[in-house]
Amino acid sequence: MNNRPAGPGSAGERLLQSHLGTTDRAAVFYDRQVQPQLTPMMREFVRQQTMVFLSTADAAGNCDTGFRAGPPGFVIDLDADTLTYPEYRGNGVHAGNGNILENPHLGLLFIDFTHHHIGLHVNGRAKVVSDAEQRSVYPHLPVDTAQSRKPALWVHLTVDEAYVQCSKYIPHLEPAPRPRGATANRPKDSDYFVAPAPAPDHRRSMEHGAGHPLPVMEHERLRLTPDQA
Repeated sequence: MNNRPAGPGSAGERLLQSHLGTTDRAAVFYDRQVQPQLTPMMREFVRQQTMVFLSTADAAGNCDTGFRAGPPGFVIDLDADTLTYPEYRGNGVHAGNGNILENPHLGLLFIDFTHHHIGLHVNGRAKVVSDAEQRSVYPHLPVDTAQSRKPALWVHLTVDEAYVQCSKYIPHLEPAPRPRGATANRPKDSDYFVAPAPAPDHRRSMEHGAGHPLPVMEHERLRLTPDQA
């Protein structure tokens, strides 16, 4: 699962660099840009962002991508080595968080589309913790993190590396409110790409799991030190 050589970059990266003759150029990037923790400028950048793209993979390497958004700074820099962000109920699938239970490697990509047109990659090792557990360690976390919703979980990321995403092909976007009435005939999200679901059976019991401890697989990891995770 983890075949990374010593230093930044994967074995696959090094192989392609050798094949394409970019080894020296890549070495300059690694030496200057790839940081083992968040620099002060990186931390300030994270505090300003309202969206992030994330990547995970399960134990077999099957990948999933995700998108999260919230008020500026909804991804919280706890310190130079640690980021955390809230997770809500959503559709109940928890694809990305389920991957983290199997494989703790998590990649985040922040992109500023509106001002400086720059991006930041943050890669590291993640764990999923309950809201109560996270607040017991970090009581300063905001209570209403997005639209007055209470987080169901928090993703807690220990940074391994952080580096710039260059601006060359980042498009410029202008912030604007959603136009009213423009989506009146638009299908619901749940029906947008598939046929409408049948009417729900109200006789079914309520969803299980609310308030229960996290799965054993995750609790076993939570007891490990960062070097063991």
